[in-house]
Amino acid sequence: MNIKELNPDSSPQAAYGARLRGMRVARGWRQEELGERMGYSSTHISAVETGRKVPTLRFSRGVDAALGVGDTFERLSLEIRHGALLEGFPEYVGYEGRAVELRLFEIGIIPGLLQTPEYARVLADSAVQRGAITPEFAAERVAFLAERQEALERVRPPMVFVVMDESCIRRPVGGPEVMGAQLERLVEFAARPHTMLQVAPYEIGERRPFDLPVNLLTLADRSVAAYAESQSQGHLDRETVSVLPMLTAYHQLQAEALSQAASVAMINEVRKGTP
Repeated sequence: MNIKELNPDSSPQAAYGARLRGMRVARGWRQEELGERMGYSSTHISAVETGRKVPTLRFSRGVDAALGVGDTFERLSLEIRHGALLEGFPEYVGYEGRAVELRLFEIGIIPGLLQTPEYARVLADSAVQRGAITPEFAAERVAFLAERQEALERVRPPMVFVVMDESCIRRPVGGPEVMGAQLERLVEFAARPHTMLQVAPYEIGERRPFDLPVNLLTLADRSVAAYAESQSQGHLDRETVSVLPMLTAYHQLQAEALSQAASVAMINEVRKGTP
């Protein structure tokens, strides 16, 4: 059998493949054996090991579970995607997939975890047209977002609280068809048993505590991590002294925002084109 030589220094993807092969061989497992433990074919394992296929978050978490190596390969997979993401965001996503509660606030656009593929693609294509990212990075962003959304569809899903500034639903993105489907997705999201969706109306004015998007994660040990970003960079914070005031501010925001029923009513009004 011909075994392809790997150069782990050639790219993060090659380093991932080389490390996977090394750990698999060290355990005396064939590709078929690892694949059976993960629910993947030996062909898929081979493609990742030789760098022909990009490892997804789902695949990487499966590797970590099969090999019993914590979140080693999950972190490696996030590093592969780092070029398409803001600084600090890959680290945040590592925690997001294991959080028991998520609290999100967004201004101007629908939060990523609630975006339809079409809505996400319009935003990515717009960034390409502006010269902000390459077409390859745009495709990676859309694919990566789909993986994040899939990671939350687990046996025990996290509780997800979302507060959106009214501008998120008023700002047209991609035309009536794309926007209509996106607003419908929001209504469906609000109907799920582990979600809470609220709109922060323009009327709350200066009482809105955040001027930038904010993500707050509660982990299994009840610790809280905060992620906030500007146009050019993101920052993950796990220091209690700075995170807890943000959690308090989020609760204040929820108190000022519309109830979920009133929020869904506003979204449905926008769907119908009424003011």
